[in-house]
Amino acid sequence: MAALFLAGCGVRSSVVEETVVPERREIVVGFSQLGAESDWRSANSESMRSTFTAENGYKLLFEDGQQKQSNQITAIRTFIQREVDYIVLAPVTETGWDTVLQEAKDAGIPVVIVDRMVDVEDEDLFTCWVGSNFELEGRKAAAWLKRFTELQDIPPEDLHIVDIQGNLGASAQIGRTKGLERAVEENGWDLVAAVPADFTQAKGREVTALLLEEHEEINVIYCENDNEALGALEAIEAAGRKAGANLKEGEILIISFDGVRKEALQYALEGKISCIAECNPLHGPRVRAILETLEAGKVPDKLSYVTEGIYSGDASITQISVDGVNYPVTILTDSFIS
Repeated sequence: MAALFLAGCGVRSSVVEETVVPERREIVVGFSQLGAESDWRSANSESMRSTFTAENGYKLLFEDGQQKQSNQITAIRTFIQREVDYIVLAPVTETGWDTVLQEAKDAGIPVVIVDRMVDVEDEDLFTCWVGSNFELEGRKAAAWLKRFTELQDIPPEDLHIVDIQGNLGASAQIGRTKGLERAVEENGWDLVAAVPADFTQAKGREVTALLLEEHEEINVIYCENDNEALGALEAIEAAGRKAGANLKEGEILIISFDGVRKEALQYALEGKISCIAECNPLHGPRVRAILETLEAGKVPDKLSYVTEGIYSGDASITQISVDGVNYPVTILTDSFIS
């Protein structure tokens, strides 16, 4: 009877099946950085390193191209051989990428371009691009200069400008140079010379020193990054001139780009650099968002522009306009810089 009773009760097993949650796979990212030529580039590299960590589920293979495209092409081919999940490329120049990017595409590895753009015959060779609108940066800086000279009642023909360019062929150089050239044509300014300084402080100082010897009339120096601007400032002071916005008293007005290095921002607060157009280097989180979109099987936007501002220590200009769009000017303070 007891046996029958137990059988009728239908005794349940005490064994409970455990639910196994699969661990998220480690995503391997190969990043070919073009070099370490500037403070902006260092900040850009750190943004990538701090984003693609083991804690976040990534393994980052970082390769410094040392300003040579051949090194970057070798790095990409190494990434392909190692079968990484994604390749991120910050190209040293725009052209010359078709073959190696085709190899990545054939291997089924998505490529994300950051900062500078690539000029390829087939845009399907890269998945998407993240970076700055460099020509707009140049046009913003030029709009600030135009507004400043209008407020100071300085005729356009009294501006004698030199363009200290970055690496020739780089997207930042191409865009910022175009922005200035367009403003020169529209406003009737005198563009005395355009000379590359490779985005470095030492070359910026060297080039500026030579230009000041050859062209005494120079009163505006348009530097295509902060490192060049710091070099230009050193050359101006070494030549016995003064950097500042008082053109009527013989000062030389410096315009710069990036806004990453505190020293440059401090000089802008003091008026030695008159205006800095921001170039945002923090691409890591944006690239991660793109990779997560791809991991989810979705298609990210082909082009993704970062948001950027413009800085000055001169409180007389709080807004500039480009193509009917108004952009606020951040007036620098000690608290902002710190």
